[in-house]
Amino acid sequence: MDYPRNKVIAKMREGKLATCTKINITDYIPAEIAAMSGFDCVWLDMEHVPSDYQEINMAIMGAKLYGAEVIVRTPRGPYSNLTRPLELDASGVMVPHCLGLKDAKEIAYYTKFHPIGRRPIDGGNADGRYCLLDVPDYLKYSNEEKLTIIQIEDVETMDEIEEIAQVPGIDMLFFGPGDFSHSIGLAADTGNPTTCAAREKVAEVANRYGKFAGTVGGPGNVKDLYDMGYRFVSMGADVVALSEYNAEIIRKTKELGLI
Repeated sequence: MDYPRNKVIAKMREGKLATCTKINITDYIPAEIAAMSGFDCVWLDMEHVPSDYQEINMAIMGAKLYGAEVIVRTPRGPYSNLTRPLELDASGVMVPHCLGLKDAKEIAYYTKFHPIGRRPIDGGNADGRYCLLDVPDYLKYSNEEKLTIIQIEDVETMDEIEEIAQVPGIDMLFFGPGDFSHSIGLAADTGNPTTCAAREKVAEVANRYGKFAGTVGGPGNVKDLYDMGYRFVSMGADVVALSEYNAEIIRKTKELGLI
């Protein structure tokens, strides 16, 4: 059986930018629309959004139908929170608030198979092609083509960033400027000097140790982020697009004096 390669990993390895957008709406249609629109990847959120696994499953299938990879940001908690999205055939998992070296090692332990970690083996789900994959090939394929992403979004984590970047099995360091600015007492001020310096540091360290660097951005700063070393940038969100679209309709209708 042919194993599909992760297009996000392939693009980043070539030094190209992999584009992503965040999905908050608990339905598969926004993920399909994002994939149809040309994003390389969609980011499904289970940290802040009350999505259940059936909704995540449908969104993964919808996005992949139109050629996009899918990253699931997991809630913190038991190891099954990390492994279930992978077994649904997500292209990777993003784990929020990595709090240090010990935490990074545990995340790698539960999301990578031997010889890197001890992710529980099943193979009877979508990612194992329902037991159609040879087990050794399945383990190797999963380790190489499924992304384990940790979010760097707490100032305390920066104390061990060099060590974290060297953990086998961690594929990407994803800098979260919103929560990072919150952690230094400057919530929502993502342009403050400390946060900007941390964003540059994360990209530099990730690239130095052979990891991918990811963060959030937009068309206005994505070139700067790329030049900084980021090859994975999440831009926009479904709820922002819908909110701005609806607000613009009402604003224009008010200008006509009709409401």
